[in-house]
Amino acid sequence: MKNWRNKKLKNLASALLAVKDQNEMENFLRDLCTLEELEELSSRWEVVLLLAKGESYREISRKTKVSTTTVTRIAQWLNNGEGGYGAVLKRTK
Repeated sequence: MKNWRNKKLKNLASALLAVKDQNEMENFLRDLCTLEELEELSSRWEVVLLLAKGESYREISRKTKVSTTTVTRIAQWLNNGEGGYGAVLKRTK
């Protein structure tokens, strides 16, 4: 996506920020995503949590059933991305 910070993404970000609590967020995500998409997003976040703990890529792949290629890609974004993973990690620890 050439311009990923487009109006659609900004609308989604605003909607996510409007959520009041965890239960409401879970309900919103379930309405927004398929079960497969929820599983994928949840697995990616689990990879971030395990990377932050210093676990090896292979161990993370084994635990999460995510390919080592995906673990590597997530690690790249964690270390060199826009800072979103890091910011949320700090707030959730």
